[in-house]
Amino acid sequence: MRILANDGIDAAGKRLLEEAGFEVDTNHIPQEELADKLNAYDAVTVRSATKLRQALIDVCPNIKAIGRGGVGMDNIDVDYARSKGIAVINTPAASSLSVAELVFAHLLNGVRFLFDANRKMPVEGDTNFAGLKKAYAKGVELRGKTIGVVGFGRIGRETAKVALGLGMDVIYTDLFDGPTTLSVAFSGGITVELPVKQVSFEELLKAADFISLHVPFLDKPAIGKEEFALLKDGVGLVNASRGGVIDELALIEALDSGKVSFAALDVFDNEPTPRKELLAHPRISLTPHIGAATNEAQERIGIELAELLIDSLKK
Repeated sequence: MRILANDGIDAAGKRLLEEAGFEVDTNHIPQEELADKLNAYDAVTVRSATKLRQALIDVCPNIKAIGRGGVGMDNIDVDYARSKGIAVINTPAASSLSVAELVFAHLLNGVRFLFDANRKMPVEGDTNFAGLKKAYAKGVELRGKTIGVVGFGRIGRETAKVALGLGMDVIYTDLFDGPTTLSVAFSGGITVELPVKQVSFEELLKAADFISLHVPFLDKPAIGKEEFALLKDGVGLVNASRGGVIDELALIEALDSGKVSFAALDVFDNEPTPRKELLAHPRISLTPHIGAATNEAQERIGIELAELLIDSLKK
């Protein structure tokens, strides 16, 4: 049986699949060529780049399994594929810590103006050192501040654990009842149960000093014009979930007005061509959808994906 890892797979996962008797092809097939070439395989794995929509699924009856290396599956018509008897699997746990750590890379970046300092120091550092020092002199500490986590699944909970480890207070909102404490592991094998508080979405918007979003895109942004009006003045926002979860034009207005002190975006509405206004904005910290892009996460994703595919295809 042949598996196409169209967006790549970690070497550890590839090795597991080959040891189980599968042929694994890691050569990328462009989206426009998949309809002609995908049917030569029995299964396909993707990340976020490759799209597997109904029309493509219809012309590839040989495909028995689709694996998504990561969490969100909005690039796959999941229900339709399953209605055709295709197993659709993902790896929701493997990248949680990596995404959570990126959230805090952005938060620490934002409260100390590093994203802007790194733009301006190479250009002005030798001629305007004192001016830049003054411009970045009003940083704030995260300890003692309140972070609001929107969506308390695996990644939301890992984000909360990092926050607790830094001495932040955690409030969260979710569609389902969640925990009142989280177990946070420290070095030396020490584990501590620390409190978190579930609140309504509106209460979170009004109370949080910083907000991290961990929800899928539904039919409208989770934070749009109406929600921006409820936020605390000077709030910091991080979106490492899905493009469209924040109304990008409303975000720019909120940044320009000072309502939002800074934003951090790892995901965008129209990837891979984000709005120029976002890319050039002096109060936005930017990364190109790299939440799960650590060596450790990719190895975990590859291994979990391989194990799930073996289980699905050997039945």
